[in-house]
Amino acid sequence: MSRQNLIEDPQYTPEKVAARAKYPIITAKDAAKNNTMPVAVKMLVREFIDDSLYHPHYGYFSKQAVIFSPETDFDFERIRDNMQFLDIIAEKYKEIEDDMDVRDEIARQVWHTPTELFKPWYGYAIAKYIVTEYKLNNYPHKDLIIYEMGAGNGTLMLNILDYIQQFEPSVYERTRYRIIEISKKLAQRQGERQEVRDVTKRHGCVEVINKSIFEWDTPVPDHCFFLGMEVLDNFSHDLIRYDSVTEEPLQGMVAIDEDGDYTEIYTPVQDPLIQRYLTIRKQSGYKSPVLSRRFLRRLRNRLPFAPNMTAPEFIPTKLLLLLETLKNYFPQHRLVLSDFYTLPEAIPGVDAPVVQTRYSGTMVPCSTYMVMPGMFDIFFPTNFELLRDIYQQVCRPSLGMEKSVKVQTQKQFLERYGDLEKTRTLSGENPMLMYYENNKMFLS
Repeated sequence: MSRQNLIEDPQYTPEKVAARAKYPIITAKDAAKNNTMPVAVKMLVREFIDDSLYHPHYGYFSKQAVIFSPETDFDFERIRDNMQFLDIIAEKYKEIEDDMDVRDEIARQVWHTPTELFKPWYGYAIAKYIVTEYKLNNYPHKDLIIYEMGAGNGTLMLNILDYIQQFEPSVYERTRYRIIEISKKLAQRQGERQEVRDVTKRHGCVEVINKSIFEWDTPVPDHCFFLGMEVLDNFSHDLIRYDSVTEEPLQGMVAIDEDGDYTEIYTPVQDPLIQRYLTIRKQSGYKSPVLSRRFLRRLRNRLPFAPNMTAPEFIPTKLLLLLETLKNYFPQHRLVLSDFYTLPEAIPGVDAPVVQTRYSGTMVPCSTYMVMPGMFDIFFPTNFELLRDIYQQVCRPSLGMEKSVKVQTQKQFLERYGDLEKTRTLSGENPMLMYYENNKMFLS
């Protein structure tokens, strides 16, 4: 059996292997040219996930996802405790989901973010950080320019600008806010958020750019803050395994046969992006957990029917593309990121994603990412410490680590910049600190 195959399986018959060898390799961009799902093709894992999430016709974010956003802000000072807050959220969720089930034939998934649950106070904390850093380094000689990638409903944009307008009017006069949004629907919604406001509360400094950050090609020489809040988790990853004897990395691909069935296959790494990522990661000194315990692995290799590849490992190649985009087109950026660093119920593998869908009002986790495109959310944890090291090499090679990047928990960030009295319940509990304990902040 070839070392590209993991186990003996009916899917790996000589006839099927020969047929798959002739399948053309396509990308998510190729698949986007058609409204139907591709068959008789092969795709790198990141391209398959990209297609599942972002295809303009059947992708998950094109038809499934709905961002939970309460019509009115929560009055935490009138809420008894965290349990009552949970009950209130559950009731509002049920109202939204029941309404969608009545209107829609498909079961949409509602998901929430700290920006929406704790508005405007979470956005105010981000704004306070940005203004503090801006005043320390650029005020009053340069404008405050903010780019936000993937702005969802536009809530964070409104909260940040409201804060600056109210508490920092002299800074507000020099503020410009630009949203980079891949979704046409969300870009439209972000613009509409301003239109429903009173004229005196609209922000004329906002520009919405309906474009993928991965297609950005305009140099931005200005000093700017670049925000990505809860967007990294949906950046597609590649999948690699290592030959259990030689430790050669192998790139994962998904073969889609004529019937639309999926098979995971492995070949030696040839993709330039995977090669770049592995080279940069190696320079950081990172050692993959799947390559630990070499002695035990060699002993196991001598056993009958031993696997000829290591456990799977998911690598954030699209995240590397973001860093390269920042380096090439936003050389004077300050990066602000927030996302999950660990996730429950992930599929097997190092830095593996959670794959889930909603069924009858219940979230159902899956055991593989090879699911029908568009029907499932696929989201990943971020190894922020490894991200810091790779960011240092790509974007800030001339600066010392301690001067370049800070990684801290979201709770630590909010304890410093948040107005905690505004999110404290009658019992003294603070849901803004208690929720999203598996989130970290990345500040460059």
